[in-house]
Amino acid sequence: MRKGPILVVEDVPNVLELLEVTLRFKGYEVVSAHNGLEGLEMVEKARPALIITDILMPKMDGYAFVQKLRFSPENRRIPVIYLSATYVTPEDKKFAMSLGATRFLEKPIDTEDFLLTIAEIMIQDPATLPEPLDNKDFYQGYRERLEQKLRHKNSQIARTERLIPTLPEAQRPAFQAMLKQNLGDVENIRAELDEIYRLIDELKASGK
Repeated sequence: MRKGPILVVEDVPNVLELLEVTLRFKGYEVVSAHNGLEGLEMVEKARPALIITDILMPKMDGYAFVQKLRFSPENRRIPVIYLSATYVTPEDKKFAMSLGATRFLEKPIDTEDFLLTIAEIMIQDPATLPEPLDNKDFYQGYRERLEQKLRHKNSQIARTERLIPTLPEAQRPAFQAMLKQNLGDVENIRAELDEIYRLIDELKASGK
């Protein structure tokens, strides 16, 4: 049995609470963080046995979080489960697994499957992980995933904006909340992309 708490990295409060309650009900010790930056800090403090992380988060998303984790010799063997409702295409999952993720689960979670997955990983020997991607390959794959997701989110926003004025008054609040969430997601994705473009330019300038 692996020793240490389970670290949950999730920026949506109600999802974080659901995961914490579900895991604690089964007797697991749980610590949490709200983005990848907090996640890295918590890894150093708590030395978790397992990490469960969302992908789309502010400040540092799940892709960048795991890439940095894998470059740390002390932390690279911690198993990681990705949970995502946004990055769910085959290409998204392939990129996630190339970073050394142990499993990829889609939201909303199937509670029984989720708990079985946790239990299986907690009793397994540490898996043999692929070598971390070098920065060039990581930034290239990361940029492609972000650009694809930005196009998808912008399409959803345009559809929602066209739809809202045509809806009965009682139905509008739910779609307005969806629009607000998507606008926030786009802001996060654009911020990540700006940082990736900057880092790619630095690599090109250095000739690496």
